[in-house]
Amino acid sequence: MFDWVRKKDASKNVSALQVDIHSHLLPGLDDGVQSYEESEDVILHFQQLGYRKLITSPHVMSDTYKNTSERILARLTKLKAFLVDREIDMEIQAAAEYYLDEQVFRMVDENQKMLTFGNNYLLFETNFLNEPFNMKEFIFLATTKGYKPVLAHPERYLYLQNNIDKAQDFLERGVLFQMNISSITGFYSKIVQTTAQKLIDRGWVHLLGSDCHHLQHARLVGEAQQMKYFQKALALPLLNNTL
Repeated sequence: MFDWVRKKDASKNVSALQVDIHSHLLPGLDDGVQSYEESEDVILHFQQLGYRKLITSPHVMSDTYKNTSERILARLTKLKAFLVDREIDMEIQAAAEYYLDEQVFRMVDENQKMLTFGNNYLLFETNFLNEPFNMKEFIFLATTKGYKPVLAHPERYLYLQNNIDKAQDFLERGVLFQMNISSITGFYSKIVQTTAQKLIDRGWVHLLGSDCHHLQHARLVGEAQQMKYFQKALALPLLNNTL
């Protein structure tokens, strides 16, 4: 009887979210995990949370993380081989989190190889303080090149926290929003949490991502699964499980 009770309680921790689209799980490429063993620990935790697929997304930043598509895919191949050797059953793909700077703008403009996911979704981020002067131009360029731009963690940007209606302009230009699950828990700050709640209330969330850099972030996903606003976000027409 007690085994049945334990199994029933454990099932409550399994989220309906099965695909993560934002993490930093390729060892040594950025400020995420630094070893294959660390990556293994995080992946096993996601497996316990009910995930079946992880689309990891190393930073691409011209002044800090000078990752190329080739380097990212080579590290992905090594991670996959490591998981096979450890008999860990988790589907892993790689995209990238592109920082909106002149280099990334040029990459899109010159039709260089970009790492996307799903239906040509292009994950990008900006500085946290001010809207980039070329933001709207980049959105237009990316969409005309056939990409579907996805803004990573919009709830964390000061320029959206101070003017949530600005987000609507981005939406109308074709941008999709990816919210960090840990923002729901208040991990970053109260204002980030409040902004996340506003976006969920307005239905302005298309994808949920862990933005996982280490095991603590993965554990926050488990905490969030028990929260009201996570369940409210799951009720939105999220794209995660279609990927």
